[in-house]
Amino acid sequence: MKPTAYIWKNGDFINWEDATTHVLTHALHYGSGVFEGIRAYSTPKGPAIFRAREHYDRLINSGKLVQMQVPYSSDIFIEATSQLIEKNNLESCYIRPLVYCGYGSMGLKPPTSPIDSVIAAWEWGSYLGEEGLEKGIRCKISSWRRIDSQIVPPLSKCTANYSNSSLAKMEAINCGYDEAILLNLNGYIGEGPGENIFLVKDNVLYTPPASDHALSGITAQTIIELAKYFNIPFEYKHIIRDELFLADELFFTGTAAEVTPIREVDDRIIGNGGRGTITEKLQTAYFNIVKGMDPNFDHWLSYTKSSVLK
Repeated sequence: MKPTAYIWKNGDFINWEDATTHVLTHALHYGSGVFEGIRAYSTPKGPAIFRAREHYDRLINSGKLVQMQVPYSSDIFIEATSQLIEKNNLESCYIRPLVYCGYGSMGLKPPTSPIDSVIAAWEWGSYLGEEGLEKGIRCKISSWRRIDSQIVPPLSKCTANYSNSSLAKMEAINCGYDEAILLNLNGYIGEGPGENIFLVKDNVLYTPPASDHALSGITAQTIIELAKYFNIPFEYKHIIRDELFLADELFFTGTAAEVTPIREVDDRIIGNGGRGTITEKLQTAYFNIVKGMDPNFDHWLSYTKSSVLK
């Protein structure tokens, strides 16, 4: 990670190196934080944040699910993010908002801990590699199961939830794969550690429903809307492991992963062993949109003030 000059914290812009917290911060001990992953892309008009409102609305809803009152509105977060990108002279970047219980009290219930809010932004390439975007990646079905709504709220991007994701990711890497795929407690496909998963079979696009404890991904919703735009049949579906092996195409979606093909699962080649035609069509459309090259979807882009002036 390459540091930038500034981080936004509780309404102020502070130096990157000054964005510190006390060792007894509640979130460090109990995972009492919610976060988002957002990207801004370089466009002909300048930097543009992709689907900023949807991301910040989800951040606030994540807080609601874990009984945390997020102290800022989506409008304030969007404006702060735009200013942060400009102050750091970034053309494209990954954006990490985090709202967490700070230093003030200890114990499982933090009645006196302040709620801190931060936004950081830095340059970050494709999460699963540029080569993976073209040729696809290798995945392992994890021995860890996807978190269940009877245990913690899987629709919240709560920091505590991502211990589950981290364990699955480490297992996959240690076994020589690029990424993991998690089943839920009922044995259906849930998602990747930080991605939604899509399956193509006989020219129909499928993804697990939220009831299978898949996060309601912003990128996933984008792909679903693009499928409808291109008249690609789409369905939410309970998916078993066997169906992954027999798929014509598989791919991940996510802010970090963007649209990444899956060429292999548990040493089984998927489809033609590369990026399928529907995957490529949706991937190409996605990158055209986020880079400001498709005016039909310009409403998904929040341009910075300097962008608007260009």
